[in-house]
Amino acid sequence: MQMSDTRQIAATPAQVYAALLDPEMLKACVPGATEVAGSPEEGFVATVVQKVGPVKATFKGEVTISDLVPDTSLKIDGAGKGGAAGFAKGGADVRLAAVDGGCELSYDVEAKVGGKLAQLGSRIIDGFAKKMADQFFNNLQSALEGPADAVEDEAAQTEEPAKKGWFGRTKS
Repeated sequence: MQMSDTRQIAATPAQVYAALLDPEMLKACVPGATEVAGSPEEGFVATVVQKVGPVKATFKGEVTISDLVPDTSLKIDGAGKGGAAGFAKGGADVRLAAVDGGCELSYDVEAKVGGKLAQLGSRIIDGFAKKMADQFFNNLQSALEGPADAVEDEAAQTEEPAKKGWFGRTKS
């Protein structure tokens, strides 16, 4: 399974790069992560609890980071075993570029699964992998930018909500 995406993050490439190498930030951003320890030089060990379709498992794995080009790019490779549920392994090429208003983060991911997970079918696995990647990058973006739409939410609370539907129009 392969996927690619691009995101705009309101932070400098240096801030995004540093966040991707910080075990505490990774623990906060990886959905289901209960433990992340290590360093970029020696690699990370992680424990992640996830439910994929009807299969719930605790994955223990290792993540290595290579091809580091400070504030520009890095390659992440990982593999985890979930006991009877099977295994997952994959990698991501992450690229960072300075743009107006922050950083453009682009990634290409390739992942493989085996065991009971592979029996779920590619549609479930592909959907789950996309959801995990989206959640990770949403969490990373929120951690770097602060809560999303906080200013807009505050402004929306001071305005009277628009009336919706035909019933709202009849009360005017």
